[in-house]
Amino acid sequence: MTDTRHQQIDRLLAIMARLRDPQTGCEWDREQTFATIAPYTIEEAYEVAEAIAQADLASLRDELGDLLLQVVFHARMAEELGHFAFADVASAISNKLEARHPHIFGDDVSGDAQTERWEAIKAQERAAKGATSAIDGVALSLPGLMRAEKLQRRAARVGFDWPDPSGAADKVREEMAELDEASAADKLEEAGDLLFAAVNLVRLNGIAPEDALRAANTKFERRFRGMETLAAGDGVDFAGLSLEEQEAYWQAVKRAEKA
Repeated sequence: MTDTRHQQIDRLLAIMARLRDPQTGCEWDREQTFATIAPYTIEEAYEVAEAIAQADLASLRDELGDLLLQVVFHARMAEELGHFAFADVASAISNKLEARHPHIFGDDVSGDAQTERWEAIKAQERAAKGATSAIDGVALSLPGLMRAEKLQRRAARVGFDWPDPSGAADKVREEMAELDEASAADKLEEAGDLLFAAVNLVRLNGIAPEDALRAANTKFERRFRGMETLAAGDGVDFAGLSLEEQEAYWQAVKRAEKA
């Protein structure tokens, strides 16, 4: 007989409990803490995103399982410390989803756009937790590029934003000049200002900066491997070429892509 969904969840929770058993569990699993598991949680989230980008649904199933394990692992450690269990985690997100969709689960008939309603409810939740700034609650652990975009979007909601991309473009040029003129001691700060300004410009063009950079990384990797392949086909050691010769291969790869 095929197990029900509830049985499979219970099975996973039981496996995690056994792995963490102080006497008979797995030595590695018993030694882990929230801090040591957190990097794996982040890594698994990126692997889910990778499976989606590759449109690989078989891998997506497996990666979602790996990500679910991270939730179960953290919940088990919290339960051992007497704080909360997996059921509490599920209850908390269920409550949040119902609260954030009053037009579905409540009696909200205001007609507000979903995005506006969602952001208003999240703002109320942050205020209830003691937030005093429009940018409170933007996680420090986010990758720098994503955090920059989120900070800018929060600021934009209260009117602190360029009216159009041209102002952001001017700011990028200004920051480029300042980085070029900066002393060695100031290079780090000016480089950060330039990257922050670039995120603003990309965002105001309606593009997610993280998506844009991921696409650029993929393109660079594809073209770099293409250069190496062409050079190998010519019997040439790519690393031993001059920059001008390497550039010639780069242009050849670009021409081949366009063709």
